[in-house]
Amino acid sequence: MDNVPYEEWSRYLISLLKEYQVTDGTVVELGCGTGKMTRLLADAGYDMVGVDNSAEMLEIAGERQEEEERNDILYLLQDMRELELFGNIRAIVSVCDSMNYILKPEDLKKVFGLVKEYLAEDGVFIFDLNTVHKYRDLMGECTISENREESSFIWENYFYEDEMVNEYDLTLFIREESDLYRKYEELHYQKAYELEQVKELLLQAGMEFVAAYDAFTHDPVTAESERMYIIARPKRI
Repeated sequence: MDNVPYEEWSRYLISLLKEYQVTDGTVVELGCGTGKMTRLLADAGYDMVGVDNSAEMLEIAGERQEEEERNDILYLLQDMRELELFGNIRAIVSVCDSMNYILKPEDLKKVFGLVKEYLAEDGVFIFDLNTVHKYRDLMGECTISENREESSFIWENYFYEDEMVNEYDLTLFIREESDLYRKYEELHYQKAYELEQVKELLLQAGMEFVAAYDAFTHDPVTAESERMYIIARPKRI
């Protein structure tokens, strides 16, 4: 995701955290990948914990932390469906459509329940999701390709509407020192969730839905939204 404007996205996320009175303390990022967003949030003054289920991604995150001569981020190798945390957690966040990788609604509900378990009573949960519109109308059956000096890729998309699942077939050609190109193939699946379904799963998990925004705005989610940000918190008894 080298085309993601992380700095811009982080400013929006930080503004939401501050809007819900999270100005410091421990923040956990689920699906942190190589830690780019995690580092930006740490730079904003939060005590960051990054969680990802890819050892390779976390190895890169650790290397980049060493390159920047910092040790202010704790990285945990965990599947968010089996989350184990500790301490007073002010906020849990997840961006870059990490939640769309949860393919079963019952697993998404389980993640929401674990978030509730570990969040402070006044904590906030902020996450984004790619929308049904984006998968079905913009990405489905679409092929994207790009040729660069050091690499090339072919990105094929297939949307299975019955299951509301998008399949990514990614073929990479990476240039090596010998000027030959090595081929890599990746297969990814992401599930599209309707906002009302997400609200119901949050409720079932003991979370309170607070707001949903068209990404990077405070406008309501519409049929044309491509990404939505959802804010929730532990349900108050």
